[in-house]
Amino acid sequence: MTSIASGPTETGDANGTGKYPSRFRASGVRARHLRAHVLVVGWLGLALLAVAAQETLPVARWLAVHMFLLGAVTTAILIWSEHFAVALLHAKIPDERWSTARLAIANLAVAGLLLGVWRATPLLTAVSAALLVAAATAHLVMLVRLGRGVLGGRLRPVVSYYQAATVALIGGAVLGWLLATGGAGGPDRYAGLRLAHIHVTLLGWIGLPVLGTLFMLWPTVLGVRMKDRTTKVSRWVLWFTGSGLLVAVAALALGWRWPAAAGLALYVEGAALAVNLLVRTVRGNRPVSAAAAWMLAAATSWLLAAVAADLAWLVSRPLAAAQTAIDALLPVLLIGFVAQILIGALTYLLPVVLSSGPKDRTAIRALLERGWLPRLVVLNTGVALAALPLPGPAATTGVLLAALAGAAFLALAVPVLVRSGRGLSPEAGAGGVSRRPVLWGTAAGAVLTVLAVLVANSGGDTGDPAVASAAGGGAATATRTVNVTLAGMRIRPARIEGAAGTALRLKVTNTDTQRHDLKVEDGPATPMLAKGDTRVLDLGPVTENREAWCTLPGHKAAGMTMDIVVKGGDTAGDTAPDSGEHEGHATAAGNDDAGLDLSADYSTGWHSRDAGLAPAPGVTVHKVELHSAHTTVEVAPGVRQQMWTFGGTAPGPTLRGRVGDVFEVTLVNDDHGMGHGIDFHAGSLGPDRPMRTIQRGERLVYRFRAEKAGAWLYHCSTAPMLQHMGNGMYGAIVIDPPGLAKVDHEYILLSSELYLGTPGSTAQVTKMRQNTPDAWAFNGIANQYAKEPLKVKAGERARFWVVAAGPSDGIAFHLVGTVFDTVYKEGAYLLKPGDPGGAQVLDLAPAQGGFVETTFPEAGHYAFVDHDMRHAEAGAYGMVEVRD
Repeated sequence: MTSIASGPTETGDANGTGKYPSRFRASGVRARHLRAHVLVVGWLGLALLAVAAQETLPVARWLAVHMFLLGAVTTAILIWSEHFAVALLHAKIPDERWSTARLAIANLAVAGLLLGVWRATPLLTAVSAALLVAAATAHLVMLVRLGRGVLGGRLRPVVSYYQAATVALIGGAVLGWLLATGGAGGPDRYAGLRLAHIHVTLLGWIGLPVLGTLFMLWPTVLGVRMKDRTTKVSRWVLWFTGSGLLVAVAALALGWRWPAAAGLALYVEGAALAVNLLVRTVRGNRPVSAAAAWMLAAATSWLLAAVAADLAWLVSRPLAAAQTAIDALLPVLLIGFVAQILIGALTYLLPVVLSSGPKDRTAIRALLERGWLPRLVVLNTGVALAALPLPGPAATTGVLLAALAGAAFLALAVPVLVRSGRGLSPEAGAGGVSRRPVLWGTAAGAVLTVLAVLVANSGGDTGDPAVASAAGGGAATATRTVNVTLAGMRIRPARIEGAAGTALRLKVTNTDTQRHDLKVEDGPATPMLAKGDTRVLDLGPVTENREAWCTLPGHKAAGMTMDIVVKGGDTAGDTAPDSGEHEGHATAAGNDDAGLDLSADYSTGWHSRDAGLAPAPGVTVHKVELHSAHTTVEVAPGVRQQMWTFGGTAPGPTLRGRVGDVFEVTLVNDDHGMGHGIDFHAGSLGPDRPMRTIQRGERLVYRFRAEKAGAWLYHCSTAPMLQHMGNGMYGAIVIDPPGLAKVDHEYILLSSELYLGTPGSTAQVTKMRQNTPDAWAFNGIANQYAKEPLKVKAGERARFWVVAAGPSDGIAFHLVGTVFDTVYKEGAYLLKPGDPGGAQVLDLAPAQGGFVETTFPEAGHYAFVDHDMRHAEAGAYGMVEVRD
């Protein structure tokens, strides 16, 4: 079939005058299409309203996108995929009641999702997502049942596009639910799932049915015969695009860059095959609808260009930069492809399904095509302006031009729907408008729901200190300005404390590549901020605790929140900006409830602990003096914590020697009121005297001979050892195996848990006993080697010594992008160079140690992690930067 007007045939309707099939008219399908397209136009109108409000309402951009895609486009696809499937398969028309129910449930689910996500109501969001999945599943079952026991025609494979697309909708709904409710996990995981969500929705749920439908719709619009090889090509295109999309989405969700690029390349290949066939179908005769033909052609071109650009960026840049790339392509995909394909298809299809005869069809088509060429030019000019790397005003102008073109189409479509609705009397049959209020009610409900959201949240940033002051109540005793930064799915500082009545001013800056905003509970909000944008929020006198968050859906659930905590007492006035470093978790000692923002910046002048391990000195007796004391250490970005230390650092200094060397370690206790001892696992001797506890001012000499090779732990031997070790009193001693080969680089990494709070406090000890640390770390500082990577050159060989300091957790040490060819664990080689096998992880229980070796094959960034992903995402993460 290539003509919707002429029914299921294998040739195009060259004159565009085919009759609407009698079995569709008799079943009331025309009336159903009318009611359903009221929903489509309603969602489009609301999306345009949201576009107009995005400068004053931060969430309006998200609302516009989802009202357009989930509302208008999803409704259109549900309508037409069922209609085309029936025509292509020569199948029985489904029961109207079930079709109406599926469409109504889907639209109610969309309205619930909009409200639930924006209002951060997890239950409503989950229920609405489940309803959408249920409606999509029912649609999929219907499509599958239609194909049973029917012969179909040459384009029967097109129905498989609709089935695959519906599976993509289900996947997109699940991913969207995870993003909206915080199920995506940390920032890195969130980024991957967001990319997967965008791709499966735009390229799957929307891209697949569009490509499939074009095989029949394109020749029909042109008024030409379908190419003989269309059936074969359609199967190949589905195989390439469907399998490629599956690989790409799965890889993006898992954070795998190259498999994602491979999958996207398959999708591009499939789309190119389809476009090639469509181009070969073009003939010199006059098309049935020039407006529809040009819009379909332009939309398909934008799709191919956008996917090709997406692939090029994915190949040339790290996966972390892919979010910026896809955000830049969204105007192309949303407006150039999706909106234009919808307008083009409706321009041709609405006259076919809503007209009562040839003359009526001609009149409706003439109305919908009015001014089509200027609208086409304006819309595509807007897409180009929004997509190209031009200054901000150009992008804004582009969006407004595209919105103007969309509004012009709506202005033409609404009279068509009204006119057709009047032509359907109550006696028109079971499908008559007056007898089926369900969809009209759904449309009204969707409109009212979204308008309620827009009205309830249209306040934005008033910019009026008086208004903010009224919200806070009372007179300010001091004015305080705090610098607030938005980046990496985090707000920092994450906590601001101040005395009651302090007039608080927030200077908010977005340093992220993504757009963010900041909304204060019962207070003002910034507009949506692009990278580098700054706005000031005047909260006025603050008298009660408040929360602030980024309003973009899913960002609050992913951790973009900030607490404003009111404490008693006075604070001195401060009109200069406050960096926020001393706020909340920035002073962890004494604040047991503090949180961590691992994406934040370290303090000025901070440097990571040198992980490089020097060769064993050329002596046989090693004399070392260690002083135990309390030391304040920056244990995470902006977080200074009191630690109990050996040698002023946590962990203590690393010692190194050879088998047979003697170590003479003098422990000096400089601690106030606390006893300490020391235990070297590398020694073998009676513990009674050398491991005894000494008090402040005392000295102890611990002497032992290193008889065995290995990577050993040393730690405080004073009870309770859980607290002494958990607060930093541990270190490593490396005894080289005989004949240890030279390598280009050697590193020492001690893994440990990090417990914030006052050392020895009830809250901190409870966390230690329950094994619920605030973070995990390499060499005592969470994420430090993500900020300052280890540096090597391509082709160089590196050895990583690893000791699991605990005190309670071990480690599964993994280096992304490499395979270990040498593994040494607990005094024995498990793998040596030349062995046929390789290793991926060095697994160590608490207090165990060893090393692994690898050669870096090429330039790039190689992450090393504890492969217990709870630990990796909470600080046990670093990077090796490999240069050419």
